[in-house]
Amino acid sequence: MISVEQIKELREVTGISISECKKALEETGGDMERAKALLKEWGREVAVKKQERQVGEGLVASYVHGNGKIGSLVAVRCETDFVARSDDFKNLCHELALQIASLEAENVEELLLQQYIRDPGKTVRNVIEEAIAKLGENIAVEKFVRFHI
Repeated sequence: MISVEQIKELREVTGISISECKKALEETGGDMERAKALLKEWGREVAVKKQERQVGEGLVASYVHGNGKIGSLVAVRCETDFVARSDDFKNLCHELALQIASLEAENVEELLLQQYIRDPGKTVRNVIEEAIAKLGENIAVEKFVRFHI
């Protein structure tokens, strides 16, 4: 039997919906680590399905490093204004701007293949796929620029 506490714990760690957390815990017999892995797998599947959908909204995010000598701008697209205004999407955009300022990339594809600076076990693509699974919309980096002096 899966407890409410287990579901809440998995939800807090992953940010995925309660119903999906419950389903993952039930399928893994309550094993928290296997449930996390299962949710990641499901998230990738959702991301692949959603990549076909149009992204008409979004944000431009910026980051300037404390010394003022490195900065970046990134245009990130999503499907709706509702998601574009959400804290989760704004945070993703900020993290992408920070990533771009931290490591050089020639183009979007190269950026997506980079190790994520906050978790080298993930790529930037993985971080975006997790956001797609959490927010339920397609998300795409449209373009970016990195400045340095």
